[in-house]
Amino acid sequence: MDQRISFVTLAVSDLDATRAFYLDGLGWVAALDVPGEVLMVQVGEHVVLSFWHEAGFEAEVGPIRRGPGLAPVTLAHNVATRAEVDAVLELARRAGADPVTDPVERDWGGVTGYFADPDGYHWEVAVNPGPIGQVVLP
Repeated sequence: MDQRISFVTLAVSDLDATRAFYLDGLGWVAALDVPGEVLMVQVGEHVVLSFWHEAGFEAEVGPIRRGPGLAPVTLAHNVATRAEVDAVLELARRAGADPVTDPVERDWGGVTGYFADPDGYHWEVAVNPGPIGQVVLP
């Protein structure tokens, strides 16, 4: 098996709110948009982020675990500078992200802040000055 990810699929409770947040708020472009079912966004040369309405997700994949707390996953958007971290977090704020945490300088030398989309999926916006951080920058 090749060492790669082709799709990341997230179950969402309100596909219209997800569409408004990512397309209208963040300015992303849909690669595939089937109202009431799925929204797909190409996020890398060979990577698609798929937002699947939870009813369809559960029908195919199985029951979603529900309860208090955060989903045990984060998504990350790495950038080259602290100013870009600030700009992305501000864009997320204007798009309606809640919560949004201010950037923090981390012990490992980077800077990170977080925002949550309408379903509570948390995105890390980060500058990672190490070699692995350079691997993910365009």
